[in-house]
Amino acid sequence: MTEKLLTVEVAYALPQQQKIISLQVSPQTTLFEAILLSKIASYFPEINLDTLSVGVFSKIEKSPKTRLVQQGDRIEIYRPLLVDPKEARKARAAKLQL
Repeated sequence: MTEKLLTVEVAYALPQQQKIISLQVSPQTTLFEAILLSKIASYFPEINLDTLSVGVFSKIEKSPKTRLVQQGDRIEIYRPLLVDPKEARKARAAKLQL
């Protein structure tokens, strides 16, 4: 019996550019393996999969190396934040008090 492949997408975005790669993978594929199979890092050499956060449909995944893909998953690679959101709020509040 042949194994049914699952269709997933791997996405990464910069302010000026984004890439979404659709691929078919085995049901035993992890999120991390799907990212590697997509070869998305060849388009964005700055991607460091050991440090960047990964999620599915905007929900952070804490263990992408063990979580298996599901049909239709959109695996997203997140860039690090440039500014801590709490610090940004404090700075805006301080400006308003002046």
